[in-house]
Amino acid sequence: MLTIGELASYAGVTVRAVRHYHAKGLLPEPERDHSGYRRYGAEAVVELIKIRTLAVAGVPLARVKELLRAGPEEFTAAIAEIDARLRAEIRQRQRHRERIARLAAGDSLVLPTDVVEFLDRLRALGVDERIIRIERDGWIPLAACAPERVPVLIARKREQIAETPLVDFYLTLSDALDRPGDDRTLVALVDKMAAYLTVLADEQGEDYVGGEIEPSLASLLDTLAFDAAPPARRLVELLADRGWTGWTKLERRRPNRR
Repeated sequence: MLTIGELASYAGVTVRAVRHYHAKGLLPEPERDHSGYRRYGAEAVVELIKIRTLAVAGVPLARVKELLRAGPEEFTAAIAEIDARLRAEIRQRQRHRERIARLAAGDSLVLPTDVVEFLDRLRALGVDERIIRIERDGWIPLAACAPERVPVLIARKREQIAETPLVDFYLTLSDALDRPGDDRTLVALVDKMAAYLTVLADEQGEDYVGGEIEPSLASLLDTLAFDAAPPARRLVELLADRGWTGWTKLERRRPNRR
């Protein structure tokens, strides 16, 4: 006969677990001997191992109780069902592991390859990481909400980044954001940018500059940029003085008609 401690040791569980299984009605609780101790037979070890195996596999204790009382066919069918569920959970966890592993890939977790390549191009040009982060955070909701627009817009970006004015804008922008709103560097940057936008709009059309982004989405992207770099609001104000409105969706202001 075995003590409760010996039973627990043979089955690979704790004494506390044995008592818990007693309380749940999974393992019959034997009578105490004349010394007041519970004594278990060898069959209790087998039952406890069955209980432990099912519980570790994730079977709810209420279901464990049913399975222990089931006939051979019912038990076999239930085990097959449990096995199928465990296999599904394993596949789901594997997918989760794959997603977590992709975190190491950085921007490519949530962005198309061509956008990631554009961001890498900005880094290669020496653009400040703060500006790249603003760009990246703008592309993320755009890719999620309007994925069909991304190929066209990123193609335009690649064309524009090949031109000196926009490269100068990116390279100067981070320095300008650290300066007061009336700083000459910031004003000169806006003058150059406004002139570049005007030429671009005249040559390619205003839709080419504005990007044809839905207004509410453009507003969301503007908010992301302004939250990340509050001085950008001052840039927008200065651009407005020079005939351009917006940040994500640039538009040429029309003169008021009287």
